[in-house]
Amino acid sequence: MQKARLLSVQVGKPQVYRTDGKEWISAIAKQAVEGSVFLGKFNLEGDGQADRKHHGGPDKAVLAYAASHYEVWRRQPDLPGIGPGGFGENLTLSDQDEEKVCIGDIYQVGEARIQVSQPRLPCWKLDRRWGVEGLAGRVGDYGYSGWYLRVLEEGRVAAGQAVELVERSDPRWTVRKVNDILHKRDRDPGTIRELAAFPPLAESVRRILSNRLEGMN
Repeated sequence: MQKARLLSVQVGKPQVYRTDGKEWISAIAKQAVEGSVFLGKFNLEGDGQADRKHHGGPDKAVLAYAASHYEVWRRQPDLPGIGPGGFGENLTLSDQDEEKVCIGDIYQVGEARIQVSQPRLPCWKLDRRWGVEGLAGRVGDYGYSGWYLRVLEEGRVAAGQAVELVERSDPRWTVRKVNDILHKRDRDPGTIRELAAFPPLAESVRRILSNRLEGMN
């Protein structure tokens, strides 16, 4: 079975920022947690979401990100100091990325059991967080999105724990593949229809795909 490791755990509460004279609220700035923290059905203890329409809920309880991507980001001149938590993720993982992780994958980490529900769809708050115009678009182009998880069994988790894959529903639906569909690099109607009918996929993404299919008719 595939194994990875939870390198760090980050949480953060919504904060008010001011950029170019405009206020905005986000919990994208996360801080590392030492020791174990309780992972519940909707979030990690001490974490929060400012925009409940696009973040949080049972399908997006926590966000995971591949630690290996930070090596690429730090080589870029506008992001030299970025590191774990920099993309607003709660869980930074070793030996995992969008090509290895599949929608529907179930993992055991500490006392908790979690399931991959969808890729992260980056928004303008990434640009504002780092003062880098177009960063969210760059994330989409690279496919370095990270992925959301639902919590099947609550429990305490901590940095340093193994992350063990215990069940895989369908190896076709890697996060990378789903990103290609969502960002319209793959426009095949048959593939979109199959993915939209895949039960582990988050309901909000199914709606996006269903609306797209209707527009193709």
